[in-house]
Amino acid sequence: MAQADLEQKAYDGVMKYDIKGCKAVAEQAVAEKADLVALINNGYTKAITQVGELFAQKKIFLPHIMAAANAMNAGIEVLTPELEKSGGQADSIGTFCIATIEGDIHSIGKDICAIMLKVAGFNVINLGRDVKLDVIVQACKDNNAIAMGSSALMTSTMVGQKTLEEKMKAAGLKGKCLTNVGGAPVTQQWADEIGADVYSENSNDIVTKMVAAVKG
Repeated sequence: MAQADLEQKAYDGVMKYDIKGCKAVAEQAVAEKADLVALINNGYTKAITQVGELFAQKKIFLPHIMAAANAMNAGIEVLTPELEKSGGQADSIGTFCIATIEGDIHSIGKDICAIMLKVAGFNVINLGRDVKLDVIVQACKDNNAIAMGSSALMTSTMVGQKTLEEKMKAAGLKGKCLTNVGGAPVTQQWADEIGADVYSENSNDIVTKMVAAVKG
């Protein structure tokens, strides 16, 4: 099947909350040695972004978000081991700690970023969601991380990213560990305001910018 058709099937599967369909197209893509990164970006991620926009417009509700996420995750679970194999284990760029910030239980976007960063060559430590700020700072210390990413999907939890920057500075990690911020309400202006090193809009963006930042 053509790459574009696979991507459309992945998109449709998420939009229709079709768990079996999302899993099937992922398995087909693996079998046909399709571009799995493009499948995620142009299929699953594109659809879940659309679902998020519909939710913001109050055209769908929380159960729909959860159903769409479950469908997407069924496909991502098939693709993840294949992507990790293609990323290889040698010559790691360095350790990247990533988490959804305290008070925020969203994880889909952050988890996709974690997968893509691992494929790009980082040793990724995914701390999960609703992670306390001090835990993030300690993880960066303990693992000698060269980069840390925090995700906030709500304006009410964005403020935690500012506090996290302050805690990273107090711990002597600023300048040693690059900080990346992302999430639906997060902008470049916010990153500049709080002193974050990098702002990323999505999984493609975080890989491009963070690889350039650590290698440049």
